[in-house]
Amino acid sequence: MRKMLIIAVVLIGIPFLIVIFFDNQKSDYKEKVIELDYVSNVMVRVKRVSLDRIDNVRLEEYVVGAVSGEMPASFEIEALKAQAVASRSYVLKKINDNKNNSYDVDDELKDKWKDNYTTYINKVREAVNETSMEYLEYNGSIANTMFFSTSNGYTEDSVVVFSEDIPYLKSVDSEWDSDVNSNFLYSESFSLKDFYEELGLDYSKNLNVDILERSSSNRIVKLKINGVEFSGRDVYNKLKIRSTDFTVVQDGDNVIFKTKGYGHGVGMSQYGALGMAREGYNYKEILSHYYNGTNLKKYEN
Repeated sequence: MRKMLIIAVVLIGIPFLIVIFFDNQKSDYKEKVIELDYVSNVMVRVKRVSLDRIDNVRLEEYVVGAVSGEMPASFEIEALKAQAVASRSYVLKKINDNKNNSYDVDDELKDKWKDNYTTYINKVREAVNETSMEYLEYNGSIANTMFFSTSNGYTEDSVVVFSEDIPYLKSVDSEWDSDVNSNFLYSESFSLKDFYEELGLDYSKNLNVDILERSSSNRIVKLKINGVEFSGRDVYNKLKIRSTDFTVVQDGDNVIFKTKGYGHGVGMSQYGALGMAREGYNYKEILSHYYNGTNLKKYEN
């Protein structure tokens, strides 16, 4: 499990964009920023990469920052609640797994809301307050609540992506994504030269792509490019495309990728959560759908 967590942090490519708000009211905002209902004495050791230091941040404040960085605050409140529980579960597991290390998580600070600061931070704090100290567990252990941006219509089995079979990280349908994300289908173009260089292949005017295996969720597991075998993850990582559900064609001196979805595909789809919330599902139902078999618990100090 520890190995999987380390790999996941690298592959996800979306590190926690932590925005910590220590003051409950800013002098340059007219509206009051709401306070957190409960301030845990659990501390998260956050390594500030840009400042080369480690700060201790209270758990619920950390969760506010994590949700702010990981999910658009314009999303439905029930989707934000689901993200809050997922983020809290994730960091609690990191704390548990990093007891012998100098820090629990690292971060990147980001100021992005400008004039919408008060509206958005209050919305996120509402989501954190209404799920105060809740997390997911499976068989007595904190669940590894992985998440990603947008599914291709299904989530992916953890064993396909991370070579580890996790009972609550199985492929489930996620039919909502295509309706709520305008970039569900996406095209990217590479020059032949850049394409071959990134994949470490010899240049050729002729491009031959053979799909050898797709997973049950239709993501590419294995393929051959000009006779050389790659995993879908290899191509995804090296070219930094949006998904392993892709088609690839040559167009003269260019290579065109058309992808469905965005991200590794394991766990909760954030746009799927948005779609579910818009249809009236609450955060508990969202979490139960994407992390089937887990239980919602209240963390005690």
